[in-house]
Amino acid sequence: MVSANLVAAPVRSRPSPLRAVPGPTRLRLADLLHITDRTADDVLSGHYDHIVPPGGVPTDDRWFARLHGDDEVDVWLISWVPGHRTELHDHGGSLGAVTLLSGSLDEFRWDGEQLRRRRLSAGDQAAFPLGWVHDVVWAPTGPRTAATLSGPREPALSVHAYSPPLTVMSYYEVNDQHRLRRERTELTDQPEK
Repeated sequence: MVSANLVAAPVRSRPSPLRAVPGPTRLRLADLLHITDRTADDVLSGHYDHIVPPGGVPTDDRWFARLHGDDEVDVWLISWVPGHRTELHDHGGSLGAVTLLSGSLDEFRWDGEQLRRRRLSAGDQAAFPLGWVHDVVWAPTGPRTAATLSGPREPALSVHAYSPPLTVMSYYEVNDQHRLRRERTELTDQPEK
């Protein structure tokens, strides 16, 4: 996995003056969605071109780079390639949000009884409250034809924000009794593997 732990131009987090419920951060999910949307626009406008490796985003391995990091929020640019899953996981005590810049992702979320799939395509956003357990994987874009399945597969690219910044993630499995079982918990300062 290629990673770049670079902190680029600052992303200013502007929390809403209203707070619905107490939580681990003063930022709300709506604030994180706003941050990922604004940062996605900056990425598409070329403000972070200096972060991308020479030759572009790798097409054979997952890649990520920190675009901003402070005590309140981390913002990441993440690429997704075919064949690489994140594993079923949570974000510990952090809220999260994503804006998809290009390509498509499938998210498999535990709903308390089973895994449910949703497709995110370029321009889509999603937010992850506390306790959200999911797996994310690259998905083909467009209709499934012989040409699209055998042709070149471009990585999907997304912007993620976590608040407070990630410090721990737990990984899970769904057991034979269709129950969620935690397999391990890891300390981390990076997005899902």
